[in-house]
Amino acid sequence: MTATVLFLGLIFGSVGTVYFIYGKKQQDALFLVTGIALAIYPYFFTNVFLVLIIGVALSMVPVARAKGWF
Repeated sequence: MTATVLFLGLIFGSVGTVYFIYGKKQQDALFLVTGIALAIYPYFFTNVFLVLIIGVALSMVPVARAKGWF
């Protein structure tokens, strides 16, 4: 595991924590699940590009729902 993967895991884990706390306060299951996924997924991947792509995709899920994209 490289330092880049660890740093990206820290960044996306932090975003996941914020999503989780927001989802808990608002009682919104999408934010809760997305937050948990963002906090956990870096443990399972060691490829930098895979961690980056999955992190950005998961981070955009609540934004996409708010914009009405799905």
